[in-house]
Amino acid sequence: MSNAMEVAVIGLGSMGYGMAKSLIAAGHTTHGFDVAPAQMARFLADGGAPGALTAVALHVDAVVVVVLNAAQTESVLFGEDGVVPNMKAGSVVLACATVPPAFARDMEARCLAHSVHYLDAPISGGAAKAAQGQLSIMASGTPAAFIAARPLLDAMSEKVFVLGDAAGAGSAMKAVNQLLAGVHIAAMAEAITFGMTQGVSPEKFVEVIPECAGTSWMLENRAPHIVAGDYTPRSSVNIWPKDLGIVLEIAQQSGFVAPLTQAALAQFQEAAKIGLGHEDDAAVAKVYAGQVGLTLPNQDSLQK
Repeated sequence: MSNAMEVAVIGLGSMGYGMAKSLIAAGHTTHGFDVAPAQMARFLADGGAPGALTAVALHVDAVVVVVLNAAQTESVLFGEDGVVPNMKAGSVVLACATVPPAFARDMEARCLAHSVHYLDAPISGGAAKAAQGQLSIMASGTPAAFIAARPLLDAMSEKVFVLGDAAGAGSAMKAVNQLLAGVHIAAMAEAITFGMTQGVSPEKFVEVIPECAGTSWMLENRAPHIVAGDYTPRSSVNIWPKDLGIVLEIAQQSGFVAPLTQAALAQFQEAAKIGLGHEDDAAVAKVYAGQVGLTLPNQDSLQK
């Protein structure tokens, strides 16, 4: 293909792995890196390109960073073995973690000092859409950054929202999305367990509520996990104290009060406190269930 690029994807978790596979499917030479050697070996077996990151960074056209948070993003880009100082002029970083807007602006400035473009490119859609190249990407950056990243954006996404010509706007929009997503998951968990106290089974909840006005994407996606008693982490509880914490940090800086966010954050923090941090985020329902002695579906056989 005429616009084929060489790219390194750093972070092969549930989202990053799917994104990297989408890049391979689109014809891009794609290297994958992760702290888990097994993930890297799996990616090589799935068509990933070989090479050490220190060597690969010298000649790739782009680096896609799909790590957990701002600290990991900064470490990947500018830490002891950070890639940016070694990247060629005109290459581009696509930073996909949920981070504060001010952090994204700082990373943009530091990348530009090395003649490397930076695209503030947080993602939404879940692991399934990542694997299908159908993510929504909330992107902001210079026009040159968008041009440099466009073939990769086309391969990984169904929709790219162009939110501004400087980093920060993408991360601001992602914070708005995460506020809603976290509150919706907590509200779903509260509603499904409240229903149980009134004789509404989780199975009946999932049958009825998605057809009613009280539904949400998160309800429709996560409530079936509770019905199945399957808390395999597609998106873990531990993500939400971080992401909702970012929302509240931004809100505090703006003098904005976000009581629903605070309430949802407290439930995820409690879930992490009782050992559910690495379970699917639908496991926040266990907090509600435990408070009133409810037994969730398949709890004895499948609950961790």
